[in-house]
Amino acid sequence: MAMPKRHYRTISKRVVDALAVQDKDAVFWDRDLPGFGVRVYPSGRKVYVVQTRGPGGSKRATVGRHSDISPDAARKAAARTIDCIKTGADPSPPNPPEAEPTVADLAARFLREHVAVHYKASTAVYGRRLVGKRIVPALGSLPVSTVAREHVSALHHEMRGTPAQANIMLSVLSQMFTLAERWGLRKEASNPCRFVRRYKERRRERFLSREEFRRLGATLDAAEAEGAVHANAAAAIRLLLLTGCRCSEILELQWRDVDFDAGELRLRDSKTGPRSVPLTPEAAGVLAGIARVPGNPWVIASPRSDGHLFSLQRSWGLVRERSGLDDVRLHDLRHSFASRALALGESLPMIGKLLGHGKVRTTERYAHLARASVKASAAKVADSIGAAILPDGHAARGGAD
Repeated sequence: MAMPKRHYRTISKRVVDALAVQDKDAVFWDRDLPGFGVRVYPSGRKVYVVQTRGPGGSKRATVGRHSDISPDAARKAAARTIDCIKTGADPSPPNPPEAEPTVADLAARFLREHVAVHYKASTAVYGRRLVGKRIVPALGSLPVSTVAREHVSALHHEMRGTPAQANIMLSVLSQMFTLAERWGLRKEASNPCRFVRRYKERRRERFLSREEFRRLGATLDAAEAEGAVHANAAAAIRLLLLTGCRCSEILELQWRDVDFDAGELRLRDSKTGPRSVPLTPEAAGVLAGIARVPGNPWVIASPRSDGHLFSLQRSWGLVRERSGLDDVRLHDLRHSFASRALALGESLPMIGKLLGHGKVRTTERYAHLARASVKASAAKVADSIGAAILPDGHAARGGAD
């Protein structure tokens, strides 16, 4: 078996600062002092090490972290350690163990080996952002084995202003420590996220009224006409309104998934798996008006690259402000689609199919709207009959025969 290729550098602060690895840790050996090197981890951590042969065979030792000791001081300590090993004496300090992986190291491995493999692309982007902006800044310097429940609780409490995000962060962190146990970095059943109580999340419901739909449509037309919103972004927002699809499902739609003849959008990788979405004449009209970009397979093509638009937030923010709908999120367009369907008499199971829900309980969030629709229909029927059979003083309103 071929020995792995050794990497040699003249170890200096400038050289070590610039060293980086992608997939796994690597040792870069000094050209001037044989046996002296620096181990570099994907997380960016760098540790000075020694490896040389003594009377008892080859031995390794750790000199110190790059963040704690200069290369010159590390070289002097390494020279003393090498002399001790070669003469059979114990190094001082005697063969210290290599520094324990930190949460930053765990996070790097988690993103590389778990998120990149098991998360959907859009979810992976959110996961990387959460790890990089929340978890690593708060816990990254702690050794993995020392993280306790109080550390997790403090971070969770710090995010209490956004309870939903705080709970998602807790779930991601719990995944990380479950994997840390599997990878032998922590004792089994020691996940510090256990028993940290999640915040109650108040479901936010915002549905567009008929008048708000009209106002939004007019604003969208005007913003596109004046060039304030790119045509493809405007088309994507219209498709969200007309199909009830998730934002990622529209942004990641390819032309090969659009079947005008069958009247279907074939979503290959939706949140709940592959599914078909009925292509109504209105939605087909929007799609037909989108200019195809040669060589670009995406329906909502990016105007600045050969990929697709990754976000509608800037365009939606402008349209929302001009429409006077400051409290409406993009995801509320999906809720509004469901609300309008219920108002038109569609059943909850049908709403679930239209929205591509994988679980019945997901659709049940609209149950109160269905009850309100039934009550309104019952009131109309009773009002009509009551006008005919009750004295004028008992009828709520006059009704037609």
